[in-house]
Amino acid sequence: MIEKLKELGWKKTGGFLVMAFVAFAFIFGGFGGGFSTNNQNNIAKINKTNVTSQDFIDYINQSGISQEAIRDNLENNIIEELLSGLISTTLIDLEIKDFDLSINERTILKNIKENKNFHDESGTFQRIKYEKFLLSNNLSAPMFELQLKNRELQKHLFDFIGAGTITPNFLIEKKFEENNKSLDIEYFDMENLYRKKADYTANEIEVFMDENKDQLKREYIDFKYVILNPKNLIGIEEFNQEFFDVIDSIENKISQGSTFDTILEDINVDIVEVNEFAPSSSKQINEDLIYSKKTSKIDLIESGDNFLLYNIDNQYDRAPDLNDEIIKGEIVELIYQKGKFDYNREIIEEIQNKKFDNLKFEELAGSKKEYSSINSIEDDKLIDINSVKMLYALPVNSFALVNKEDKIYLVKITRTNKNSFNETDEKYIKFVNAQNTNNRKSILQSYDQLLNTKYQVQLNQKTIDRIKNYFK
Repeated sequence: MIEKLKELGWKKTGGFLVMAFVAFAFIFGGFGGGFSTNNQNNIAKINKTNVTSQDFIDYINQSGISQEAIRDNLENNIIEELLSGLISTTLIDLEIKDFDLSINERTILKNIKENKNFHDESGTFQRIKYEKFLLSNNLSAPMFELQLKNRELQKHLFDFIGAGTITPNFLIEKKFEENNKSLDIEYFDMENLYRKKADYTANEIEVFMDENKDQLKREYIDFKYVILNPKNLIGIEEFNQEFFDVIDSIENKISQGSTFDTILEDINVDIVEVNEFAPSSSKQINEDLIYSKKTSKIDLIESGDNFLLYNIDNQYDRAPDLNDEIIKGEIVELIYQKGKFDYNREIIEEIQNKKFDNLKFEELAGSKKEYSSINSIEDDKLIDINSVKMLYALPVNSFALVNKEDKIYLVKITRTNKNSFNETDEKYIKFVNAQNTNNRKSILQSYDQLLNTKYQVQLNQKTIDRIKNYFK
C-alpha cells in the first residue's frame, strides 16, 4: 500500500499519513459495516460523496495492475488495498476542494517545459521528446496534464497544511551548537568497585535462594526422542517423496492419538532417553528444541536436516541443585548481577539527591581515572549513544552512570567546548532539513487526526463482494 502512495507521488508531500489513516480503519473496522443505499453502483461513501464501482474500476485500470495479478491476490486482500488507495485519493480531492485550492494551466505548462526528461543536450525543451513520452506510456496530453495538475494540487495542499513549519535560524543554530559542542569528561570503569563472584559465601547463596525460591524454580522434563532422516527411514540419503510419505504417515498417527511406542513399532531407530532436563548454558540443540515445544506431549518437529519425534513423559518444578556446578555458577551470576544493580542504584540515588560530590568521585576513582572528550551528540565511540544524549542534557560538573555494551562507567563532565561551523557545511544543511522535516511531520500527524473526525467513510460490502466475484 505504501508503494501505491509512492506511485501517486505523495512521498514528498506527506500524503502517506492519509493512507495510514485509511489502512488503520480497514484493519480495525473503523469504517462500519456499510451504508444503506438503493444505488448498488456505490462501493463507498465519504460523508455525502459517493464512490461508485465505476470509479473503482477506473482506478484499477489506471493502476496498471493486470486482472491476473488481482485474481491471484484476492485472498491477500488486494481489492481492499486498492479501494483504500481510491478512498485516500478521494479524501485528498475533497480536502483540495474544501480549501478551494487551484492551479492554472500556465503553471502546468511551465512544469512540463522545465522537465529535464523533455530537454535536449543544451537544456532546451523538445516537443518531440514530450510526444514520444506520451506515446510510450499510452497517455494522451490531456490525461498526462490532468495527472500533473492533480499532483501539483496535492503538493499545494500539504504545503498549505505544513505552512509555518520552518524553524527560525537562530533556534536552529543554537540547537546545532548544543548538539555539536564537545564534552571533556573524567571517567572510570565501575567493575573494580563491585563485589567479586568468588567473595559470595555459601550462606549468602543459600539466603538468596530462600528469598527467591519461587522465581528460581525451574521446570524440568523427562522425555525420549528419535532422530529421523532419509538414511534411517528409507535407507538412502535423498529427501524424496517416499521419505516425506513416511513423515506424513507419522504426523497422521500423532493426530489420531497413536503413542510414541506404537508409531515406532515398524521403524528401527535408536531411542534417546533424557531425564531431569532443563536448558543451561551448555547448548544441546535437539534437547533445547524439544524443551521449547514442551506444551505438546508428543510431536514431530524439524531440527536442521533431521526430524525429531519426541514424547514427554513427565514435567515438574524443582529448586536449583547447588551440587551441580553449572547451576551453582548461574545462581552466583544472578547474585553478582543483583549486587551490581544495587550498588549502581545507590550511586544514582546519591547523584539525584545531590549527595554525590567531587570528593566521593575522586575516592571511588582512585588511580583508575581516565580522561577523554566526546565530540558531538552523535559520537558513540566511547559510550553508548543513549548515554551520550543523556550527558548532553546535563550541565558542567554533573555526574552520571553510563554504559558501553556490558561495561558501566561513572562520568564527570568537566567542561564544554563550543565548536565553530559554517552554514554551508553539509552536516549543518542536513540538520536544518531534518529539523524542518520533523516539524512538518508533527503538523501532518495532527492533520491526520483531524481527518479521522472530519470524514466518515462507509463501505458497501455487497458491491465489494460483487467486484471480487467478477475477478474470480
